Amino acid sequence: MAMTKDQIAEEMYKAVAEAQEVGKKLKPMDLTKQMVKAYEDEGVDKKMCKAAIKDLVDSGRLVYTYFGGSFLELPHKEGASND
Repeated sequence: MAMTKDQIAEEMYKAVAEAQEVGKKLKPMDLTKQMVKAYEDEGVDKKMCKAAIKDLVDSGRLVYTYFGGSFLELPHKEGASND
C-alpha cells in the first residue's frame, strides 16, 4: 500500500516529537533519509518527504531552527504559558 504525503507528514511529525523528547534535533535531510529507509516499500521518496516537510512547516506544526545547521523542531511555547 502506497503512503500519501499526509501520512508521511504525520510519521515525520512523530519522529521529530520523539527525538525532541530525548533532547535530540533532526536535520531535514536526516529525517528524509529515515523516512525513505523506513517506508521505501510504500512509495516514499525524497520528493514526497520534501513536500511533507513543506506542509508541516507551512501549517506551523514544525519550525526550522538554526544552530550551526538547519534543524526541524516542534514550535516552542512562548513565555511561561503551560497550555
